[in-house]
Amino acid sequence: MSPNPTTKGQKIFRTMSIGGATYDLFVRIPHEKIHGDEKSPFFTLPLGEKIRVTDVIETCGGGASNTSVGLARLGCSASISSVIGADQWGDKLLQNFRNEDVDVQSLTIVENEMTSFSIILSGSGGERVILYEPGTNEHLHDALFDRAAAADVDWIILNHIQEQACIIEDDLIDILAKKNVRLTWNPGGCQIDEGIRAKNNRLLLSHTTVLMLNKEEALKFTGETEIIPAIHALRSCNVRYICVTDGSRGTVATDGEKLYRCPVDPDAKVIDTTGAGDAFTTGVTWALLNGMNLPEALRAGTINGSSVVGAIGAEAGLLTDTEMRTRMKSTTLSVSS
Repeated sequence: MSPNPTTKGQKIFRTMSIGGATYDLFVRIPHEKIHGDEKSPFFTLPLGEKIRVTDVIETCGGGASNTSVGLARLGCSASISSVIGADQWGDKLLQNFRNEDVDVQSLTIVENEMTSFSIILSGSGGERVILYEPGTNEHLHDALFDRAAAADVDWIILNHIQEQACIIEDDLIDILAKKNVRLTWNPGGCQIDEGIRAKNNRLLLSHTTVLMLNKEEALKFTGETEIIPAIHALRSCNVRYICVTDGSRGTVATDGEKLYRCPVDPDAKVIDTTGAGDAFTTGVTWALLNGMNLPEALRAGTINGSSVVGAIGAEAGLLTDTEMRTRMKSTTLSVSS
């Protein structure tokens, strides 16, 4: 699916998404195999049992894949910096990027390595368990990072990266310090574990325009026990915008002057939650690129995320520029401060 053309005369922004690209196999599990309560549901798959599933769907995913495809659909000149293998999964990812008009010049293809692959056990109410093999995602590091291309875009989206890839932070800090490039950052596990006091994290935070975290990540990253103190701790690192998602409770965000709360879309039908965070990140980044304020950006992110959870996979529900602008005019979503 190619993106809708942007409005005539509208500037086309250049973006680069850095991080993982994964081929996902969704296996829909019968509802009777879901047990536990609403807070702690789990699948029961007894050893030796043969279970007939309700559906099997192949899709493309991974943080960098999702945000690059999302931004391309929203009318940006989107590129991806990632690593895939020269195998069947890599071929399908590559074809998807080309179909979606994502620039793949900074995408590395390696021989004799398996592309990152996930099997996602999915329930009818959005419940999921992800079984994954990181594969070639582990090979993203400074030797493969296209520094020149990254320095030539308007906005970089740094998605979750493997520990080995954290070395590219030095290049990113240098680019952001010298170029008029903005950054949306969704820290990965190794960065979250190191916390905001780690030197490189603190430097990168000082150059971050939008920081994206869920509640658990924000608390662990800062060492705080509640969202608001965590946001205050992150503000001390000179981040411009901070967004902390909290599941069904929506998003808490700040622009440094006011604290905003954006609820989830009450009309959203949840089929699968995979990629909802990436869709939210994409919508927020697109809105800020287009000169909107933070409350408008939160609405755009929530609308995009709500569309994604209504379909199987991380990319099927991503909106085009035209669809996004139409839904933003008609939505009843209200951001409070």
